[in-house]
Amino acid sequence: MNKELIIRSSSNIVDFALLKDGKLVEFQKDKESSKYSVGDVFIAKIRKSIPGLNAAFVNVGYHKDGFLHYHDLGPKLPTYLKFIKGIISGKLKDYSIENITFEKEIDKNGSIAEAIKPNQTVLVQIIKEPISTKGPRISSELSIAGRYLVLVPFSDRISVSQKIESNEEKNRLKRLVKSIAPKGFGVIIRTVAQGKKVAELDKDLQTLHDKWITMCKKLQRATYPSKVLDEMNKSSLILRDLFNDTFTSIVVDDETLYYQLKDYVQEIAPNKESIVKLHKEESPIFEKYGVERQIKTSFGQNVSMAKGAYLVIEHTEALHVVDVNSGNRSSKSNNQEDTALEVNLIAATEIARQLRLRDMGGIIVVDFIDLGSAENRKKLFDHLKDEMQDDRAKHKILPPSKFGLIQITRQRVRPEMTIKTREQNPNNKNGAEIEAPILIVRKIAEDLELILKKGHKNVRLNAHPFIAAFLNEGFFSIKNKWIWQYKQWIKVNPRDAYTYLEYHFTDKDGKNIKL
Repeated sequence: MNKELIIRSSSNIVDFALLKDGKLVEFQKDKESSKYSVGDVFIAKIRKSIPGLNAAFVNVGYHKDGFLHYHDLGPKLPTYLKFIKGIISGKLKDYSIENITFEKEIDKNGSIAEAIKPNQTVLVQIIKEPISTKGPRISSELSIAGRYLVLVPFSDRISVSQKIESNEEKNRLKRLVKSIAPKGFGVIIRTVAQGKKVAELDKDLQTLHDKWITMCKKLQRATYPSKVLDEMNKSSLILRDLFNDTFTSIVVDDETLYYQLKDYVQEIAPNKESIVKLHKEESPIFEKYGVERQIKTSFGQNVSMAKGAYLVIEHTEALHVVDVNSGNRSSKSNNQEDTALEVNLIAATEIARQLRLRDMGGIIVVDFIDLGSAENRKKLFDHLKDEMQDDRAKHKILPPSKFGLIQITRQRVRPEMTIKTREQNPNNKNGAEIEAPILIVRKIAEDLELILKKGHKNVRLNAHPFIAAFLNEGFFSIKNKWIWQYKQWIKVNPRDAYTYLEYHFTDKDGKNIKL
């Protein structure tokens, strides 16, 4: 499997596209103006508590207050508040928390009004970015993430990622980390720590501990509210969370970013430094690697799949609805049940990709094609779970209901990725929009493949003049690529009377070809 990370940099935005075997599976944007990213730590003040919600609103500098629920305070809150007060007053000079006396933990079923007071100084971490009309979701139980480990202040727990399946490896890692963990800190062992030696883990742990000390030094002179710990830049962050030995290429079009990434890869995986490359060609980097086209075809309301099937993705404030359609596909399956299962399995693979690609969160309801067999419903359910194993976001999938619906909950920590795929309709002067030409062309290509598989020869395509021009443009036109691919003559004719979305296939005698 080829895994490539393609990075496009502009004046204030960096785009990241993760490709697996050339197919886009993740797409993220990093805006330098973003001041409230997941993992950032702020020194802030409690504005007011809301007993009915058992939560408090905290001024972190955003135009909407941060939301701090009682369950996100952390059991060691009294110790932690005493520690912060000591630093700010200047009485506490030792930031290592090795010699600190731990106070009694708060009641896990307690009240927010008893735990914190208005105007109280608190150290909080962004756990969910501002979304829509809501301010950031925050927590006072801090964690500092590294390459292999996550450092948790005011804790003594050593835990291991559930994705590490071997009990022997889990116990080995626990023993190693327990021997090097600083007193007063808990540690979470990440999946990528699997197989690592103690020297690599210790280096990562020391880096995280240094970050903690640096942050504590800022507290005494910090203003309220202000950021005291920045997550690393998005490029390094993505590499930290995603990078492994399966990566075959990292390509970036900005020289400064190139050297930053090269240094970071040299630090975490010296044998992989050579895969970091600088894009120097005149053609845009996303055009070169086919990312731009995939973005256009992947983020629309309708998403085409193999064999003519497609998804319709609807977004509401409360949830997302995905409808699976078999389209105009033909199948060699013996019965309707087999056809429905085949389409559903194709859809499950694409849905897992779409959730990750768009970073869709909250409640997702998928309306699969009805399956009569309990065995087939289980097969679909298991396939969807397998396809979503690579998804880093926490998620839960419920088995299919009697109506063929599958419900998914997926953690939402940042605004959903939305890309505009519609363009102004040239047939309408009133601002109406339609899908971009590339989406129409993709649908035409799928229909053409079905027609040729049925044995039709000398196929003519009649389409709107704009679409016909798009297909005919240049020696290496899309039409010529079809001719070379199928070893058959294909003619594209412009038709002034057609609407923008209208097209028809005919044979050499001018008779319409039905799909």
